[in-house]
Amino acid sequence: MLARNVVQLDPERAMFDAMVQGWARQQQARFLRESTIGPRLRLVRRFADFSGLYPWQWTPEEGEAWVSHLRSGTTPLRVSTVRGYQVEIGLFCDYLLDSRYGWVAACSERFGRAPRQVFHEDNSIIHVGDYEGDPGRRPLTYDETQALFDAADGRVAQIRAHGRKGAVPALRDAVALKYCYAYGLRRQEASRTDVVDLRRNSKFPAFGRFGAVTVRHGKASRGGPPKRRTVLTVPEMSWIVEILDHYLSEVRSELDHNQHPALFLTERGSRLGVRAFNAAFATARDAAGIDPTLDLHSLRHAYVTHLVEFDYPERFIQEQVGHAFSSTTAVYIGVSNEYRNGLLMQSIHARYGHHFDDGTPQ
Repeated sequence: MLARNVVQLDPERAMFDAMVQGWARQQQARFLRESTIGPRLRLVRRFADFSGLYPWQWTPEEGEAWVSHLRSGTTPLRVSTVRGYQVEIGLFCDYLLDSRYGWVAACSERFGRAPRQVFHEDNSIIHVGDYEGDPGRRPLTYDETQALFDAADGRVAQIRAHGRKGAVPALRDAVALKYCYAYGLRRQEASRTDVVDLRRNSKFPAFGRFGAVTVRHGKASRGGPPKRRTVLTVPEMSWIVEILDHYLSEVRSELDHNQHPALFLTERGSRLGVRAFNAAFATARDAAGIDPTLDLHSLRHAYVTHLVEFDYPERFIQEQVGHAFSSTTAVYIGVSNEYRNGLLMQSIHARYGHHFDDGTPQ
């Protein structure tokens, strides 16, 4: 990374820049995406700016001071975020310590000091749980889901009643929200859906071209390509068939100016982005007066929860939502008290028969 026989005007800065560029190349060789590499490189420079030191001067004490800084202030970072920072700085240090790249020898020769690992097992956050996300994130209840959709539909009616422009985009937004819920899609997956991704299911010909959705831009594993899966239309969500059919035949045609392949289009005929999906949810949520902490991903949580309450097997649900591990799917589940009480009553009937009063065996 450093040119030989060249005297640098600022040798320390040149060495640091070469280290960062070398780590970037190493990650590119592993086919990591730029959306992964870029934030990592910025994080390394951010830590260097905080410490005021170069990597061969870093110590565990500097790392601990940085974490203390991240935890302070009016908006301290979450545990999972800080752990991610520790892991990524640790990966950079591992790269520098790898003898195959020669950074230890180069720093020792030029500066008399060598890089060392900043975060070790005694000053790093231990991963002790399967899930450490925002405890406020939860699935919408049936009533909240219905209120959300009613508010989205009501916005369309309100715009039309006042004779204003925007009824078509409002109707599109209402369909987009229902689509996200009916197939349990991530916002990126919904945004990247093309019309050709709507497929028939030979087992349910009554659903026509809306028997399944091919997801071609699923969440990728680190360093891998986007994952593909097919989400089947479940009978309990069959109402989406009529909605999508009406949208494609009556609504989308007014937005498609250039024969764009995307399912959901902007007024200019381009693909509807993730921010627009988020905005559509927030607008309907606020109009419905439901919990303001809920976001679009809560619809995906609701989808998983409701499939559980519809008694679909765990493995089927896992395949529908594209989770690699069942433990991830379990995090999304927040079944209602009514459903749990139903299971409890089934257990009581099985054990005691029908001879009980208010759940008390006689």
